Amino acid sequence: MNKTTHFGFEQVDEEQKAGKVRGVFSSVAQRYDLMNDLMSAGLHRVWKRFAIELCGVREGAKVLDVAGGTGDLAMQLAKRAGGEGEVWLTDINAEMLARGRDRLNDAGYPLPAIRCDAEKLPFADSYFDCVTVAFGLRNMTHKDIALHEMLRVLRPGGRLMVLEFSRVWQPLAPLYDAYSFKVLPVLGKLVSKDADSYRYLAESIRVHPSQEELASMMRAAGFDRVDYFNLSAGVAAVHRGLKS
Repeated sequence: MNKTTHFGFEQVDEEQKAGKVRGVFSSVAQRYDLMNDLMSAGLHRVWKRFAIELCGVREGAKVLDVAGGTGDLAMQLAKRAGGEGEVWLTDINAEMLARGRDRLNDAGYPLPAIRCDAEKLPFADSYFDCVTVAFGLRNMTHKDIALHEMLRVLRPGGRLMVLEFSRVWQPLAPLYDAYSFKVLPVLGKLVSKDADSYRYLAESIRVHPSQEELASMMRAAGFDRVDYFNLSAGVAAVHRGLKS
């Protein structure tokens, strides 16, 4: 009997989820950055800057950006790692990765870009100083396996940074739900011609682990000194963990 998992509020066979997620992001790739600005009123840029500060990336660092999509984090990380550093952009979705690669090339940052599954990272053990994943973990079928893989490729003393939508402050939940399920699909339809994908994105946030649950998952995967920071009343959160 096949195991099932969440695809938004829908239950699907585990083996089907990655394909469904690829379909979502293939559909929205061309307008992804514009939609991020519209649906967060630009706040996603503030959240990403905060997350990058927590990474502590310095000149010469080796950094892996998992599910890096259109390259927002990778570009800023490359600026910090400098010419002696090494920043890799990865994503499971070919359209998102191509857009990220092109944006980085156009901006003068021709970083290596590899299409790969976060649950099977094609990198050596203990290679990177820092691993980042922003708004990608909740779409992974086996988050525990992905976290173990991120731990594996980090060197001892290396750091994982996870930026993800999370549990909003409870008094704001009714307003946030109304925005997520009424406004976002309409924006998606108008801008990306795809209401269903943005309905899925809203649903995927609701079934993603809470702040404390994700911190526990990171500890279970082997990370030490795990902490997290709520952003915008918990609309998003940054989790950080260290490999001993």
